Amino acid sequence: MAAVKTYLNVPFAQKDAAKALGARWDATQKKWYVPPDKDVALFAQWQTVASAPAAPKVATSSRAQTTGVITVAAAKDFVAYNGDAPPWE
Repeated sequence: MAAVKTYLNVPFAQKDAAKALGARWDATQKKWYVPPDKDVALFAQWQTVASAPAAPKVATSSRAQTTGVITVAAAKDFVAYNGDAPPWE
């Protein structure tokens, strides 16, 4: 029976510190984990809090989600280009 792995949230810059404490890399999951023979308390700084509430998601248009840009009209007759058809046709 395989032991349960405790996965960690280790930033790339801190991978050597986690490895020095005994963390191992799971190539399949692409995450660091605590082996069963190590004390999980040593890795407290990289453990995620599962009980923390998730941040609320803000509803936006699909175009704003992919680009992160929101166009605000400066003049009342301004028509924003939506990317469907070239404006010169």
